[in-house]
Amino acid sequence: MTRSLSDWLAYQERTHPRDIALGLDRVRAVWTAMGAPRPAPLVVTVGGTNGKGSTVALVEGMLRAAGYRVGCYTSPHLVRYNERIRLDGRDADDAALVASFERIERARGDIAQTYFEFGTLAAIDLMSRASLDVAILEVGLGGRLDAVNLVDADVAVITTIDLDHQDWLGGDRDSIGREKAGIARPGRPAIVGERQPPDGLLTALAAHGARLVRAGIDYRVEPAGGDGDAAWTWVHADGTRHALPLPALDAPVQLDNAATAIAAVHALVPRVVVPTAALRHALAAVRVPGRLQRIGEHPTTVVDVGHNPQAARALAAWIDAEHRDGRLLAVYGALSDKDTKGVMAALGDRVDHWYLAGLDGDTPRGLAGPALADSLAVVLPHAAHAVFDDVASAWAGARSAAGEGDTVLLFGSFFVASAALAATT
Repeated sequence: MTRSLSDWLAYQERTHPRDIALGLDRVRAVWTAMGAPRPAPLVVTVGGTNGKGSTVALVEGMLRAAGYRVGCYTSPHLVRYNERIRLDGRDADDAALVASFERIERARGDIAQTYFEFGTLAAIDLMSRASLDVAILEVGLGGRLDAVNLVDADVAVITTIDLDHQDWLGGDRDSIGREKAGIARPGRPAIVGERQPPDGLLTALAAHGARLVRAGIDYRVEPAGGDGDAAWTWVHADGTRHALPLPALDAPVQLDNAATAIAAVHALVPRVVVPTAALRHALAAVRVPGRLQRIGEHPTTVVDVGHNPQAARALAAWIDAEHRDGRLLAVYGALSDKDTKGVMAALGDRVDHWYLAGLDGDTPRGLAGPALADSLAVVLPHAAHAVFDDVASAWAGARSAAGEGDTVLLFGSFFVASAALAATT
């Protein structure tokens, strides 16, 4: 009997004893058995600590606005697994995913694959059959040993480097940067979106022989200079200039993501040409679920997937830029491998009341509410807070306490964002 998509996903969770098993040998063997398909003639791989999903969506939007057929692979998903693979703007349907998993199963024999490796192979397989011009692949964890690194990228993008997944990638920015540099290829562009990247990243990229393209050096953001409705100008060292509107994506950090996305598109020239009009269209149109996404008005309710201190600092910048009159009520949940104290410290007294949501019922990696309260007591000992078993009850508590002009922010994990979005769809 043919398995359904949900059957296949449950099966994949059982076929490997670990959620994460970095290394390319097993997944490469299966990919080779499938004929080593390339997802598209041109491939952009996007790695980094934060900003990957927004950068992928912006690159996709810019290329599609210029008339190119584009495939995207991102993870994790928020509501439906199908979100992970987009083919020319549409999520892969159940039948296509099931057919791909069946092909992977035939090819793998007795070679175990993780849930993520199944998904990566399916993305490559489906993209290779979709007559695409460009494939954009988001790295799941790290870079050098991530399954996405099977594919040689024409352009590698590294958005930011900060502390996350230290158990896998190393305990400092240099170590993490070296791991993420592994997606670069000799002689090909490597876009670095951070203005002050760690030396470990730059040294590793040089060792790989990549052609470095750095924010603030090879491309930069300038004031618009009175160009009609433009708010800023993207400027490349080769003299290319684009006068552009601000991104529709909220938060000040999205301007850096937009500049990095344009640098990635520019690196594809002359094989791909994207005019200024297409860039402008994409900046005005692209929105990404779970990135400061407004999901309610009374009270104002915003959901964000930010889950590490760097992301929390970006949230803090957004809060400061909003100049709110009312209170900020934060529904916060986290996984056990996250720096909860660093996240809480980054937001500090911007949060008027914390609603701490346990995620231990959603995943074995989830922290219980009391553990979050312990972290809060260390960082912000006088912070007002309440502890709840799950996201739904924490959100209900925040809603009932919110008054006119208050904002409820749900953040800290894809599990938090998923619960919020699933409840509103």
